[in-house]
Amino acid sequence: MSWSAPWSAYRGYQAHPDPLVSASNSIALLIGSSQPFFPLYVWYFVSAEAARISLLTFLTTPFFLAVPLVSRRNGTAGKALLVATGAANTFACAKYFGPSTAVETFLLPCAMLATLSFRRAEYAVALSLLGGGLAAFLLFQGGYGTPLAALSVAETASFASLNIYSVAVLTAWIGWTFASARER
Repeated sequence: MSWSAPWSAYRGYQAHPDPLVSASNSIALLIGSSQPFFPLYVWYFVSAEAARISLLTFLTTPFFLAVPLVSRRNGTAGKALLVATGAANTFACAKYFGPSTAVETFLLPCAMLATLSFRRAEYAVALSLLGGGLAAFLLFQGGYGTPLAALSVAETASFASLNIYSVAVLTAWIGWTFASARER
């Protein structure tokens, strides 16, 4: 089997004449295509119960995968969908697993996307996303209730390590992708 056909299809779906939109599409597809592996990581590093609950993260997968489609009609809307979906997924995971798992650190890549993806003419959208994310973060503090996953102290620590590592890798990837896009 040749990888050229699937790779060509991916590149065609991800492509956009605006390099910042193309970079956002690339990040959205990376996140959306990696979500099916998330329960496996959680099962291996945390627990089977947490992995079962992590299947709920698939609810946001179609939104990540739809970013390039939305971007074809409106690049600004596609970029906003990426940031909003990332934030929504983060807040939902904080409810599923509890903030002590450091899952809210995924708001950092969301903020990074909001600051790097938008051009000066789109700053109102970027500031709205940043402000809305910050307001939601402040609003939800202490308000998630009991997490769906009952994790031990050791499992919580393992999950926090997994999340922090994932945020570091994602943040580096976003920085690299947008640095390359800005050169174009």
